[in-house]
Amino acid sequence: MNGAHDLGGMHGFAAIDQAQIDQGNAGNFTSLWEEKVFAMTLACGMLGQWNLDQSRFARENTDPSNYLNSHYYEHWLHGLETLLLEKGVVSHEELKHGKKESLTCFSSIKKEDVAAIIKQGGPASLASEHEPFFQVGDKATVANFHPKSHTRAPRYIRGKNGVIVKHHGTHIFPDEHALSGTKIPVHLYNIRFESDELWGAGSDGSVFVDVFEPYLLASAAKLSAN
Repeated sequence: MNGAHDLGGMHGFAAIDQAQIDQGNAGNFTSLWEEKVFAMTLACGMLGQWNLDQSRFARENTDPSNYLNSHYYEHWLHGLETLLLEKGVVSHEELKHGKKESLTCFSSIKKEDVAAIIKQGGPASLASEHEPFFQVGDKATVANFHPKSHTRAPRYIRGKNGVIVKHHGTHIFPDEHALSGTKIPVHLYNIRFESDELWGAGSDGSVFVDVFEPYLLASAAKLSAN
């Protein structure tokens, strides 16, 4: 969706705080409540009531003014509250008062298994019988589309031309995964976009973006070759 979370290339915002990025990369939290929100999100995610892409969409799907005036982990908390209500894990009254009104039964993991599960992770790669339509070195154009649901195609690359520099194999398509929960394998490419293609004349350098095949348009030359 075109929400306040999709800020790539937009003007009028302050410079990126590199110190916060460095702190985040180091795995540190600025306060205890952030750590608690992170832990709750992981714990509730292990109930198996939603997937990662649905979790991302829940964070994105909020009022733009609230999103832009909220802390990073407030986005996480909003997303968690949204999913807990949507999936019927808690009621509005329970969320408001912090007290359970009725018994709900969900499968949970044991405390001693948490570290191993987190270390194992959840790879998004998924086997497919379909061959990639594009090859390294091909020119590709990103479709200019504006979905109302989750997508991993940032606005600033839509309608733009680039060159494929790497094929990552096939992975779960996040758009459909967030919408229906269905795991569809699609090809994923790394594409180089020249800065002047994205930002206009006078821009230098290149931008590399991972792009799923369904986002891409086939050129006439590519279609005729196939």
